[in-house]
Amino acid sequence: MLLERIYDEDLAQASYLIGCQAKGAAIVVDPRRDLDVYLELAEKHGMRIVAVTETHIHADYLSGTRELAARTGARMHVSDEGGPDWTYSEAFDDAVRMKHGHRIRLGNIVVEAVHTPGHTPEHMSFLITDGAQSSEPGFMLTGDFVFVGDLGRPDLLDEAAGGVDTRFRGAGDLFASLRDRFLTLPDYVQVLPAHGSGSACGKALGAIAASTVGYERNFSWWSRYLRDGDEQGFVDELLSGQPDAHAYFGRMKVQNKVGPAVIGEAPELIEYTAPQLAAALSDDSVIFVDTRGNREVHEGTVARSLNVPGVDKAASYGAWVYDPETESRPLVLLASNRAEAEALRDHLVRVGIDTVRGYIVSLDGLELVRPKLVGPEDLDGFERAMLLDVRNRTEYAEGHLPGAAQLSGGRLLWNLDSLSAPGEGTIVCYCQSGVRGSVAASALRRAGYDVAELEGSYLAWAAWAGRLPVAA
Repeated sequence: MLLERIYDEDLAQASYLIGCQAKGAAIVVDPRRDLDVYLELAEKHGMRIVAVTETHIHADYLSGTRELAARTGARMHVSDEGGPDWTYSEAFDDAVRMKHGHRIRLGNIVVEAVHTPGHTPEHMSFLITDGAQSSEPGFMLTGDFVFVGDLGRPDLLDEAAGGVDTRFRGAGDLFASLRDRFLTLPDYVQVLPAHGSGSACGKALGAIAASTVGYERNFSWWSRYLRDGDEQGFVDELLSGQPDAHAYFGRMKVQNKVGPAVIGEAPELIEYTAPQLAAALSDDSVIFVDTRGNREVHEGTVARSLNVPGVDKAASYGAWVYDPETESRPLVLLASNRAEAEALRDHLVRVGIDTVRGYIVSLDGLELVRPKLVGPEDLDGFERAMLLDVRNRTEYAEGHLPGAAQLSGGRLLWNLDSLSAPGEGTIVCYCQSGVRGSVAASALRRAGYDVAELEGSYLAWAAWAGRLPVAA
């Protein structure tokens, strides 16, 4: 058996390619939309991708299931559990609809669907049996059910998809899924989750790639509640302290259920000259994305540009500042070369931003502006309409600047009514070190707000103040 983990550091998301070497057939589980990594792996191992599936209707990225099926002819398999509100749309009519216990056979390999609701009602985990070695499963792809050291949060439907108090039913379902599905497995079964440290799909995900049923049974935070049959204690701890859910999660939920658009081969990117980009910016026909770090941006950037600092977190930050449901103008990226521009584009399509059309390699020849900054020592005397903390609420609760309001950067553009209106004065924003603050400030400036960034952000203020921060 071949089992390859493909990990996206940007979104802390894992997908898997599993293949039968005897038959040369493979299945991909939880693919993203940029497909080269799967196609190259299959070719490297002399395999054909014949099936593709996903553990659930994802919220944190746009699924590549339809994209991969269209490219390779692979058969789609999707959950048919969870009730009518969680049924995949007619875009998946040619997919196999899986109930609990459904089996996908690839030569010696058996992939068995196990209904594990809690994170979402339709959620499936997959037991993997390598028939060449054993008649019993040795691996479980747990999706957003069991992580290393944590569990998939059951409150995302409330936080991002418009649900009302679904978190309590979800938490109860998660308790039952652990008791009736997960803990009935032998200790040796390896646990391969869909997310790692940094994902917003849980609150304390481990950085280790895999675990075992036995390890989680003995050492996870939730194990004592299951051992004692204490469902209420489990629910209370599970729901406390969850991080902010990014607003774009709601869009991902809808698109993944309806069926993400199949983009096919991406068009060749246009390399802009400075005069060409200046003309396009003057008639507001494109949006410029400055991909440098905040310190370089503060030295001068294009007016009303968006700041998405670098390839590594382009999907995460791109989804904060650009909403394809309300904006259709194409994006032009700052990139050192075509390869970097294509890498940035590949990250952005993972969150449904399909409008990258070009790039420019230098800001030379473009008119630049310096974003407004205010130092910690000048903050008290700085006239402002609002002091805004764009970190997560858990960070804010641990300490914040006196008088600051909190709204995380991933929710900003979708909650502008929580801010002072454009024209009412300057908003001073900060994060922990300045990176997220620069991203958020760029989105607000493009939306028409007058924004100043706290230079050095929270860490600089705390060092200057020389006192303990205000705790919530």
